[in-house]
Amino acid sequence: MQAFFQMGLALGGHLKHDAVTSAMQTTIWQNEAERLAFAELANVFYAREIKHLSDLTDLARMQRLLKSLPVYVERAARHIIQGDIPIPLDTQNACWLSPVRKQPLIESQKNTEFFARYGTLGLVVPILYKDAVYCQLFMDSLDQVRENSVHCNQYGWFNFDGQHCENEHLSLLKPTKAIMTAACCGHQWKLGKPFAPRLLTLRDMLLASSINWGDVKKTKRQARPFST
Repeated sequence: MQAFFQMGLALGGHLKHDAVTSAMQTTIWQNEAERLAFAELANVFYAREIKHLSDLTDLARMQRLLKSLPVYVERAARHIIQGDIPIPLDTQNACWLSPVRKQPLIESQKNTEFFARYGTLGLVVPILYKDAVYCQLFMDSLDQVRENSVHCNQYGWFNFDGQHCENEHLSLLKPTKAIMTAACCGHQWKLGKPFAPRLLTLRDMLLASSINWGDVKKTKRQARPFST
């Protein structure tokens, strides 16, 4: 009996050791996978943004943007890796992948009802650009809210019904998972047909990582710290 008891202790010890070792290996693998994804994303971001900056004619602005570039590259890569975004990510090309579906509709009544109730500062929202040829989805965030209108950080003022206050080609849409997925993937259409997705900017990628995918009508809490 004593021998069986000692054997049980020994076996239990081995099982516990194996479980701890397995957990440690899983953690190491996850951290290594994150580091690899981080490096791939950072490389693409640097190449993409430097190409964009090289086209600037304002030298002072170029120098200012180059100085801050490492901060935004690190932040974007970290937030994307740990943002729990439910879309397949191609880290080598820094883009999300999803089938292109039909063009989103502008539904004024649904927009009005949504923004009257859920229009809050920091909410990531979809912006639709549409002219005679192109239809494109972009993202922005709300930084001002008034009685019947909201202001987006980049694209300016919109009425609650989605109509832009100055540009007839721009419309604010009610965020849904389907529309936000399409915006994250850079979906666009030409003459009503799916067209090659556009590459998202560093700002776009940061916005995408700030979406609350559990409930897109609400803002997201701060992501977990990044393991280095």
